[in-house]
Parts: sequence; structure tokens; C-alpha cells
Amino acid sequence: METKEERLKLIVELGRELPEFPDEFRLDEFKVQGCQSQVWLVPQIVEEGDTKRILFQADSDAHIVKGLVGILVMLLSGKTPQEILDFDLRGLFDRLKLEKHLVPARSNGLHSMVRRITEIATHAQ
Repeated sequence: METKEERLKLIVELGRELPEFPDEFRLDEFKVQGCQSQVWLVPQIVEEGDTKRILFQADSDAHIVKGLVGILVMLLSGKTPQEILDFDLRGLFDRLKLEKHLVPARSNGLHSMVRRITEIATHAQ
């Protein structure tokens, strides 16, 4: 993928891969603060013996943002809190040259989503 348009198209397509988001989760308590668009991120802590894993459901009212949160969900859902905290998202974004193709408001929103996921993982430990 070479062009900005191709990268953004792929991000939008990834957002379409997210499972249907239940309307009952479209609540303020699940909204990610700091995003220009509406973004909902719902964590579910699952315990398997002594191990906790966090499952995420997410949605957004904006196609690109839905794709961005979809990337995060695909990468992090099902991981332990420590695995989430150890995941090098900044390095991943740099390798994908993701932020290079985002307007500042979208980039800030992406950081808000990462911050929220980090908070959830920290509290789940």
C-alpha cells in the first residue's frame, strides 16, 4: 500500500470487519473522551483460572475512526492486562505510518482510544 487513499480505504474496510455493536452499549459510560467522533469501547474481563483476559467491543459513528478502533480491538482483544500494557502500539503506528495519514484531530482521537484501553488494562490487573 503506497498511497494515503489506499491506507485509509484499508482502515475503513477493517472497521467493517467489526462485529455488530449492540445498541445497549451506546452509553456515555462507554464513550471514549477526547475523540472528535463518537467512539464506544466496551471491555469485558474474562477469568480463566488465575488468568484475566480483556475482550473488547467497539464502534464509532465515523468510518475511519471505526477502522482505527477496529485495529486496536483486533490486536488487543483477548489479551491479558499485562500483554496489553506491554504491547508497543507506538512502534506499530510508526511502522504502519498510520499517523502520517491522519489529520491532527484523528491522531488525537487515536491516542485517546489507546489511553482508554491502557486505563482499562491497568485497572484490570
